[in-house]
Amino acid sequence: MFTYDMLNYPYASRRTVHAARNGMVCTSVPSAAQAGLAVLQRGGNAVDAAVAAAAALTVTEPTSNGIGSDAFALVWHKDRLYGLNASGPAPKRISLEAVKELGYEAMPTHGVVPVTVPGAPAAWSALVRRFGRLSLGEVLAPAVSYARDGFPVSPMVAHYWKRAYDSYASALKGDEYKPWFAAFSTPRGTPRAGELWTSPDHAAALKLIGATDGEAFYRGELAERIDQFMRQHGGFLSYDDLAAFAPLWVDPISCSYRGYDVWEIPPNGQGLTALEALRIAEGFSFTDREDERTWHLQIEAMKLAFSDCMASITDPRHMRVDPADLLSDAWIERRRQLIGDAALEPADAELPKSGTVYLAAADRDGTMVSYIQSNYMGFGSGLVVPSTGIALQNRGHTFSLDPSHINCLEGGKRTYHTIIPGFLTRDGVPLGPFGVMGGFMQPQGHMQVIMNTLDFSLNPQAALDAPRWQWIKGRQVLLEQTVPPAIAEALARRGHVVSRADDGGPFGRGQIIWRDPSSGVLIGGTEPRCDGTVAAW
Repeated sequence: MFTYDMLNYPYASRRTVHAARNGMVCTSVPSAAQAGLAVLQRGGNAVDAAVAAAAALTVTEPTSNGIGSDAFALVWHKDRLYGLNASGPAPKRISLEAVKELGYEAMPTHGVVPVTVPGAPAAWSALVRRFGRLSLGEVLAPAVSYARDGFPVSPMVAHYWKRAYDSYASALKGDEYKPWFAAFSTPRGTPRAGELWTSPDHAAALKLIGATDGEAFYRGELAERIDQFMRQHGGFLSYDDLAAFAPLWVDPISCSYRGYDVWEIPPNGQGLTALEALRIAEGFSFTDREDERTWHLQIEAMKLAFSDCMASITDPRHMRVDPADLLSDAWIERRRQLIGDAALEPADAELPKSGTVYLAAADRDGTMVSYIQSNYMGFGSGLVVPSTGIALQNRGHTFSLDPSHINCLEGGKRTYHTIIPGFLTRDGVPLGPFGVMGGFMQPQGHMQVIMNTLDFSLNPQAALDAPRWQWIKGRQVLLEQTVPPAIAEALARRGHVVSRADDGGPFGRGQIIWRDPSSGVLIGGTEPRCDGTVAAW
């Protein structure tokens, strides 16, 4: 069993590990964690708390997610792990030909073309209906209050809000983008850290979603407004697409690592990448996290896993590879044999950046939730449905316009999805939820956090505090500023093309809650690279 010794890692003193018995919520923004905790204290369970925090994050961290996001969840409830895939498909009317006729050779980042069916409101409803103790309206009440009455903007959110505004102001000039500027800026620009921000339209939309158990978003007033806006600007998403959507309950997939089971959502999510990388890494012994050999082997395992999964993952109805085959002993050994002392040059696949929120929640009765939702790239498509506060995601950007590619665009198809919640068990006993948000950094963050925990015995906070790496493409590796120079120099000697990031933004933002099986005590850590917090009771 891993330990929680705060003294076993020198960076552990940055933040305090948290412990509680009645409940815990870990998020990237303090006000969202408090929303989840308030729902727990009003009689809700961990599922109610997770949905409350998720809805609050659409208000308090709009730089990464919104009502128009997709979502995934892993829920441990009464001795079983459940998976929820609430990623929406491409509109039925879209096609390769239609997009190319608009002059695109690749899927655009902004505008109406990359907008897919949002899944987050359906996820909230499905989770609360199946597992919750409160109504969806009660669960969304804290988020409604934040949006209606105002909340103080946290420092990192203010930073990314201004960065997005500056980018949009220079790049997004069409009439379809004007509602975004009306919803998320003022004549002075964007809110500063600590400034109160209100979103009355957002509050009204959330209240309507809660009052109708999500129906207004998919088959009611909000669906009609989305349809009208998309038709006005030549979009593909329609009322019929929204009305036909339902999230999928799925069986989570897993791999064994050091005697523990690491769980992920199956494709179309990229959790398979983390599992394959861990399986490859398990064939090596690791004794010292600060040994450059550790970093080299982690990076090599991850780039091989990405090489396989980027060529394989899409809507499972269209996949040509069984995920189990990529985790088989024979395949893993073949991939492991490719790793030597020098950096490999795998199939070229540059990984784009994106924005996401991840949260974890747990209660005293043993229910635990690993939850993630995202607009994909920051604010998403740059589109806001007028008078609703609904920022539409640009998840369709990950589709390929190459008809031979496994993830080629097709109406009604779910695309390769970056957001992945994680969960850890041992011998059928739940240990808890974990995740690291941040586009294609996510499986890389999952691998590093799990190895920090199981190979190097770091407590949850220390596992998150530890310096990170990110494989970019080819032999290119990005290192955090806190990575010791000796490690960077040793990796360069092995052939890695090493660069440093100016800040911690590219390395993802994680949350962890572990549950001590003997006492039921919850032990949590939160991300130091954002405004993360642990709300405990």
